Amino acid sequence: MKVISTKTAPAAIGPYSQAIVTGNLLYASGQIPIDPATGNLVSGDINAQAEQACKNVGEILKAAGISFDKVVKTTCFLADIKDFAAFNAIYEKYFVSKPARSCVQASLPKAALCEIEVIAEL
Repeated sequence: MKVISTKTAPAAIGPYSQAIVTGNLLYASGQIPIDPATGNLVSGDINAQAEQACKNVGEILKAAGISFDKVVKTTCFLADIKDFAAFNAIYEKYFVSKPARSCVQASLPKAALCEIEVIAEL
């Protein structure tokens, strides 16, 4: 196994890695909308927070030498499922290859409005 770590995505806020590569797959931990430069949750609505969460995922993929088109599965968490349509509008700009996905409502760390985790092929 290989640990993926980059300073261009938020540092882990617990005892876990940003991502792990095993075989030909990358398993990325869920990314909430934290600004990696400040370590703070970005302010704003679901649009601003979804944008930052997607950017954070992108930085982890980049650190592994791949891009969004290699993502095969995502799991998305929304603090309020009523944000589903707005979240999708941001999500579809990044995940254009339309990977398999689950999306559920959940209570999230730091009172984030969304979180995205991915599995990608190397």
